[in-house]
Amino acid sequence: MSAGTLTVLGCDGSFAGPGGAASGYLVQGASTTVWLDAGPGTFARLQEVCSPGTIDAVVLTHEHPDHWTDVESFAVWARMQRRTEPFLVLAPPGLRERSYFGGDRSLRWVELQSSLEVEVKDLRCRFSATDHGPPTLAVAFERVGSRPGEAILAYSADTGPDWTPAELGDPIGTLLCEATYTEAYEGRFKHLSGRQAGALAREAGVAELVVTHRWPTIGAEDLVSEAERAFGRPVRQAAPGMVLGW
Repeated sequence: MSAGTLTVLGCDGSFAGPGGAASGYLVQGASTTVWLDAGPGTFARLQEVCSPGTIDAVVLTHEHPDHWTDVESFAVWARMQRRTEPFLVLAPPGLRERSYFGGDRSLRWVELQSSLEVEVKDLRCRFSATDHGPPTLAVAFERVGSRPGEAILAYSADTGPDWTPAELGDPIGTLLCEATYTEAYEGRFKHLSGRQAGALAREAGVAELVVTHRWPTIGAEDLVSEAERAFGRPVRQAAPGMVLGW
């Protein structure tokens, strides 16, 4: 049974290309809406999909600007609504201090740690530290009350190869996994190539792999091709407006 949808708001890696947006996704369950990462350009895209007032929580995976700075625009919007209840923002250590609105009453910040589980209405979020640099948390989503063995939705956030999606639980139905560049760049940065993303997904027994966070200067076909060779099955490249069921 499908628990909900994931809508891609932006998926460019490290910086947004022409007409693009950085990392940001909308995860929706039966009665829950979570904004997952808030990179530049994603708040504008979010408003094309839903009212910001319907957001139940914002999940920010780490402090690199391409993953969170649109929460500043969201905070300005929230202040103008004169809500009595602040919006929940879940973020790893250190990120709140980087925000201009870290102490604003429109946002309620909760600090995340690896292995923590948080319930947001009908969705359970589980976190795992990745291999990136600053504290970075991958996240899995499952429906509260789901039966054992029901597939989960997993998001790698940013990571190098010394991490496994298996830390997020089993079975993973859909893995949204960063694949920043092709294998020629392996070892230069704490990111994954298409080949590495495919290999990690195969080893973790993932059912469906969707790659994201591609540098705008890297060809999508080349990246997906090497991911498919390593994964052993077709792989999808994230694109703004893409909607996935999970």
